[in-house]
Amino acid sequence: MDLKVGDKVALKIVRQTEIGFTVLIDEVYEGMLYKNELYKRIQEGDSLVGYIKKIRDDQKIDVSLQPVGFKRAIVSNEIKILNALKQNEGFLPLHDKSNPDDIKYQLEMSKKSFKSAIGGLFKQKLITIDSDGIRLIQFD
Repeated sequence: MDLKVGDKVALKIVRQTEIGFTVLIDEVYEGMLYKNELYKRIQEGDSLVGYIKKIRDDQKIDVSLQPVGFKRAIVSNEIKILNALKQNEGFLPLHDKSNPDDIKYQLEMSKKSFKSAIGGLFKQKLITIDSDGIRLIQFD
C-alpha cells in the first residue's frame, strides 16, 4: 500500500453505513469516513477530496475531509472563518454559545474547532466576540 497518514486523496462515496460512509480512495482502496466527523452533508456518489487519517493494523483505512494535524487544522479553520466573515459583511451570528449544528453546517467544522479558531483570531486582534456573534475588526 503506497498511502500514508496525511496524504491528500480523491474519495468517491460508495455507500452509507450505520457508522458513516464507505469510500473508494483514489479508485483503488476502500476506506471509512465516520459520520461523527462530517461537517457537511454528503451522499452516495459524491466525489470529494479527503485525507488519510489512519491506516489500521488490519489494513483498513480511516479518512477525513479535514487535513490531518492539529496546527494545520486551526490555521485552516481561522482562514475559513475570516473568509465567511468577509462574505457576510464582517459579521457572523455565531459565538461560543451557538448550537453545534449551526456551526457545523454554516462553517463545516465542529464547535470545538470553531472555538479554538475564534480564540486564535481574537488573540490576533482580528475579531471581536459579542453576545450576538463575531465581528471582523477591520472590514473593507
